[in-house]
Amino acid sequence: MRYIRTERARNDYARLRADEKDRLKEAVRLMNDAFNQRGDQQIPTWPKQLRIKSVQGAKGIWEMTWTWPDGRATFEYVDLGDEGLAILWRRIGGHEIFRDP
Repeated sequence: MRYIRTERARNDYARLRADEKDRLKEAVRLMNDAFNQRGDQQIPTWPKQLRIKSVQGAKGIWEMTWTWPDGRATFEYVDLGDEGLAILWRRIGGHEIFRDP
């Protein structure tokens, strides 16, 4: 799966501690595995431990839990045409990211 990051996501990521970055990378690896095993589905069945769900009040934006209780990331799906579906990472951090997902 291809990933694109907003400038805010890049800045959010830069502020994470090394152990938080490791946990986020593991969550993204789980997402990649699910995407690669999706078969004919455009959107895979995501691992339950990532708690991927839509963000209430923010149409088209999804959230993922990369660590409990306060490791979150928001993203949206974008169609890259011939390159297929990609994830645009919007925000990475704690619950504060939901003020502007």
